[in-house]
Amino acid sequence: MLDDFSKHQQGIIKRYYSNLDTIQVQKLSELVTELFLAEGKKREKLWKSATSVMEKIGVPTERIQHVVSKNDPALLASLVKELLG
Repeated sequence: MLDDFSKHQQGIIKRYYSNLDTIQVQKLSELVTELFLAEGKKREKLWKSATSVMEKIGVPTERIQHVVSKNDPALLASLVKELLG
C-alpha cells in the first residue's frame, strides 16, 4: 500500500502513525479548553468527541465513564496531565 507513495510521503505517513498517541493526547487537551467554554448541545458533542479520543488512546472504560459522568472538564484536564506525564 505504501508503494503508491513517494519516499517522502512514506516518511510522513510513518511518522504520523508512530506519533498517533501524542497527536490524540494533544487533541484531548484542546477538547478540555473547548469544554470549559462550551454550553448545551455543543458541550454534549465535545464530550462525545472526548470519549472517542479516550477510547482510541486506550483509557479504561471505567475511567472514561467516570470522567464523562461528572461532566467536569477539570477531571479531563487532570487525565490529560497524567497522560502527558
